[in-house]
Amino acid sequence: MLLLRCHLKKAPPEKALYRFCAVMGKLQSKLKHSTYKYSRPDGIIEDRIQTKAFQEYTPAHVDTVSVVAALNSDLCVSGGKDKTVVAYDWKTGNVVKRFRGHEREITKIACVHKSNQFFSASRDRMVMMWALHGSSQPRQQFSGHAMVVTGLAVSPDSSQLCTGSRDNTLLLWDVGTGQCVERASVSRNLVTHLCWVPREPYILQTSEDKTIRLWDSRGLRVAHIFPTKQHIQTYCEVSEDGHKCISCSSGFGGEGCEATLWDLRQTRNRICEYKGHFQTVASCVFLPRAVALMPVIATSSHDCKVKIWNQDTGACLFTLSLDGSGPLTSLAVGDTISLLCASFSRGIHLLRVDRSQGLELREVAAF
Repeated sequence: MLLLRCHLKKAPPEKALYRFCAVMGKLQSKLKHSTYKYSRPDGIIEDRIQTKAFQEYTPAHVDTVSVVAALNSDLCVSGGKDKTVVAYDWKTGNVVKRFRGHEREITKIACVHKSNQFFSASRDRMVMMWALHGSSQPRQQFSGHAMVVTGLAVSPDSSQLCTGSRDNTLLLWDVGTGQCVERASVSRNLVTHLCWVPREPYILQTSEDKTIRLWDSRGLRVAHIFPTKQHIQTYCEVSEDGHKCISCSSGFGGEGCEATLWDLRQTRNRICEYKGHFQTVASCVFLPRAVALMPVIATSSHDCKVKIWNQDTGACLFTLSLDGSGPLTSLAVGDTISLLCASFSRGIHLLRVDRSQGLELREVAAF
């Protein structure tokens, strides 16, 4: 303390304060404070505080991250307000490659199954196809929408691409030629997300008109409309077996803010709802069966929380609060125990499932 007083007397007050804050900043950057709720077997929900050192990797972006998708078990692809598409090795914390070509914010990313190719959509109304190896220039460009592109889905055989927009249209493209082969338009159908059903010719779509539609790519016609929800449907995801899907709702103050599980088979009924978020649910994923003894799903929300749910009962098994992250914008499964979560303020969070004390989720890195 004596040395510190001497130092402060010699330095002007504003410089001393700056040096003190700088030291404090370095200390704070090494610690992560987050809160979560743990559901005990006896039904009691405990509030716990997690204070752990975690790794700060090289940042992938310099602004808000809008979307993240897994390319394989080591690499993810992300995009955001910096107009850049980034391939990132989330296991080593290194940028693999940056791709520039869009003129406005990236809105969606879709990866080609078992490939090093992927697509990006943007507010510039363009969709671009990229390859991890070789040139950093787009392999193909798809131009046809009149407004921001908000939906992007690749067919199981990678031969077709479906895009959707706030212009109320869906376009079906031949990936090889870059030509639009089908066009469909539905009044007030402001597309929020698209997802291709595995091993099927069907495309699932959510909309700002609170509707979930199932499209048949053979002619691009509506094959089924699910019961209308009370709030905007923001996102959808289909299970690997193609039997079920989840949709997410907008909302505020706990009104809306739910995820819904649907049957994609003959009945196409609502199976279960997952309620507990307090703001818009922006993303949802089916988690690998290795994560838990029962089937589980995960959701991320603008309330800065990631929740894990029992898929069958709707019970919330775990809640992780990513304090200071701002709205959580996107979720992706990295591997059997890892999740990638994009955020408004703090880049991409690497989350890991911990089963040492039951089913828990911890942040281990950010980039």
